[in-house]
Amino acid sequence: MLIDVIIPTHKPDKKFKQLLQMLEKQTVSINRIIIMNTEEKYMDAFCNGYHFPMDYSKLSVFHLSKKEFDHGKTRNMGAAKSEADIILFMTQDAVPYNEKMIEALIKPLEDETVACSYARQLPDKDASLVEQMTRDFNYPDKNRIKSKEDIPELGIKTYFCSNVCCAYNAAVFRKLKGFVNHTIFNEDMIYAAKAVENGYRIAYAADACVIHSHNYTGKQQFHRNFDLGVSQAEHPEVFEGISSESEGIRMVKNTLRALKEAGKGREIPPYIYISACKFVGYRMGRNFKRLPKRLILKCTMSPFYWQ
Repeated sequence: MLIDVIIPTHKPDKKFKQLLQMLEKQTVSINRIIIMNTEEKYMDAFCNGYHFPMDYSKLSVFHLSKKEFDHGKTRNMGAAKSEADIILFMTQDAVPYNEKMIEALIKPLEDETVACSYARQLPDKDASLVEQMTRDFNYPDKNRIKSKEDIPELGIKTYFCSNVCCAYNAAVFRKLKGFVNHTIFNEDMIYAAKAVENGYRIAYAADACVIHSHNYTGKQQFHRNFDLGVSQAEHPEVFEGISSESEGIRMVKNTLRALKEAGKGREIPPYIYISACKFVGYRMGRNFKRLPKRLILKCTMSPFYWQ
């Protein structure tokens, strides 16, 4: 069984180096590592600063401009260069927790009804307490396989899936024609929804772990959630009938309760501020069609998407 890893990159740094090193150590052999790099100059600068202990024969780098990048199309381009049985998408800042990450991640794909399997994300050592709690909320320690029957219980979480680290059954991926070619965000969830609607299932492999977290500011959360809202507004076939706001509210309530119980009262005001930024960004994104383009360009974190 052949496994190819596809990684979109932009301004790679030391975490990307760590990612490549950990991929080399995996208990399951990798066939190819396909890098879809945005802006060649940044990859050149990175390569001049590091010397990989990596087998370069497995590494293929393809460059594109910032204007050409799209979350769905760029990954589809990488997938088109693969003839593997399993396609593993990762981001450049997700580092496998141990040598058995891929082994655990692909195990659910032994069931042909499983379209994809995504990994658990653990907070990095510099993650804030709130970020640690958010990771625990979104990525619990129990495996789960989700299908259409879970929608009444899980709602939007049925489609939750993350290309930070996610392995796809390549045959199913090709059958369903991959990701949408033009999307500002959420190409993974949109694909997962399509897979579920076609009778496939989505696996969460809690035993497959990557280190991945961000300490976003309120402004960064606003921009990120604006794009999240846009992606949902542009795909009503996925998001219109299932509320995602209730899941966000539940996370906020759980986090506030946990902060209070942990005696971290000082963390509550900044968390409320960041949560408000996320909510306002999300609601504005959901209603982007009512906004003038000049305001949209100030709100988005993806200005090239709008050109």
